[in-house]
Amino acid sequence: MKMKKVLSMLLVAAMTASVLSGCGGSASGTAAQDGGTEAAESEGTEAAAADTAAVSDALAGLPEVIGEGTVAATPEMYANTDLSKEETVNMYLIGDTPNDWDEVLGLVNEYLAPFNTKLAVTFMSWSDYQTMYSLVLAGGEDVDIIFTAPWCYMYTEAAKGSFYELTEDFRAAYMPLTNKYQAAESWDETTIAGKTIAVPTNTAQAAGKIVAIRQDIADKYDIKSLDSWEDYKNFCLTIAEKETPDTGVYALAASVDNNELWDVYRQQYDTFLALDSDYLDLMYIDNGGLPAADDISLVYETEEFRKYAYDMKELADAGAWSRSALTNTVTDDDAFGALQGASIAWNTSVFTYIKQAEQTEGVVGAAYDLTKDHFVGCEAYSNNDMAITASSKNPERAAMVLDLIKMDTYLNHLLILGVEGKHYSIDEDNKYQELDAAADYAAYAISASWAIKNGELGETGSDPRQTAITDDWEDRVKSNPTITFVFDDSSVESYKAAVNAVLNDYVPMIELGLVDDVDATLDKMIEECYNAGFQEVMDEFKRQYEEWYATR
Repeated sequence: MKMKKVLSMLLVAAMTASVLSGCGGSASGTAAQDGGTEAAESEGTEAAAADTAAVSDALAGLPEVIGEGTVAATPEMYANTDLSKEETVNMYLIGDTPNDWDEVLGLVNEYLAPFNTKLAVTFMSWSDYQTMYSLVLAGGEDVDIIFTAPWCYMYTEAAKGSFYELTEDFRAAYMPLTNKYQAAESWDETTIAGKTIAVPTNTAQAAGKIVAIRQDIADKYDIKSLDSWEDYKNFCLTIAEKETPDTGVYALAASVDNNELWDVYRQQYDTFLALDSDYLDLMYIDNGGLPAADDISLVYETEEFRKYAYDMKELADAGAWSRSALTNTVTDDDAFGALQGASIAWNTSVFTYIKQAEQTEGVVGAAYDLTKDHFVGCEAYSNNDMAITASSKNPERAAMVLDLIKMDTYLNHLLILGVEGKHYSIDEDNKYQELDAAADYAAYAISASWAIKNGELGETGSDPRQTAITDDWEDRVKSNPTITFVFDDSSVESYKAAVNAVLNDYVPMIELGLVDDVDATLDKMIEECYNAGFQEVMDEFKRQYEEWYATR
């Protein structure tokens, strides 16, 4: 990097002047050295100006708006980054590895060859990432870029200083495409205590939660549609009673927790989260505007969650899922696709698993919005993010790779959709269609793809069942009014960690209904949370929130 070279020259000059002075150097010698320093400074300024001009020239021919033409990056756009030596950038993602990942990564690295860069990727599986994530960042692993999110330790790790600060100057110098195309308002959502610590997604969209079911099984028991939470409960109880004993198919092949199902459930109460941090979630019921601090509560202290916990115990006792669900290593989504479960809950990604299930003859899937009379939340920009680690040996090179995968059309589509002509086809309007090989690399199959999406891609020939749901959402989408408030938990980090430890012990089994007494277990968990310091966390949250509220 040229600025480092300039600083090095200045340091050498200063050291030389010191040595000459100590050895009795003449005044004329010192003056000559000063002249050399001034020349070095002038050379450095000229070099920096030349780099800036080179970057501007390289960007000049690009489309003004992402999606209105092809964005093809060149090494000249990264004149501020030293590309003289080949380096490998290590990226860590969560989730399972697609079957065709090696082929996709090979094409990524072919494209990166002119940038003298290679990308290496490690996947932390769904069954492992909760234990591996913090260890990777704290354990000296060689990691430069990592997926993060409010639900994936972003706030916890930011408080630890695990992420590199992405200042405006840094982004302008080393991420020219992101600097040009990223939605300006999105940065607020990944800025904590004045420091931007991750690059958010570049699109805000409807994020309703729905359930998918095996409609062929439902039809066996004359269940034609699901229109409410009670309908879904009835479906699960029916499957547990009549189908599971016969075929072994669970109503829901739950794994680890039932958090996605909770998100479906709470939609009927018009709720938003003011804090989404591991299991430490703070919730409020929407009243049409900004909630007061006192309207925000720990999720598990609300009557809504207690009712949900009762329903989960009823379903668990009926045999809707395995008694070993806490330790299941196969996700409920994969189990649905493999015909081991009769339902799943999530966003429109459920259609990926419906398609997998329907590859078996006779299987018919369906998806249902159980809360049609309620608003649909808008996904935050920060719901999925990519961060450069504080331990990265070359954050400038990492920034270039992140810039490329976010904004270069070829790389962006390659990671999101796979290989064109094999996994997908695409038309001139950026509408893609998955091909037969998409089973080995589905659209949006890897976590990075959620964070690097720009909103310009649409799906042609999309499942009419999905289109019917998303079209119905259009008039009901509402943004979370607290979305730009970001809680800086650094002053209560130890309390928050202790509370999260308690929640990690209790929440999964409560959400899975694997408790003897719902009220006693919930009450004990809440008591232990306060003993661990929840009140201190809540007091600090409210203090910061009230300061932010006063500026709205």
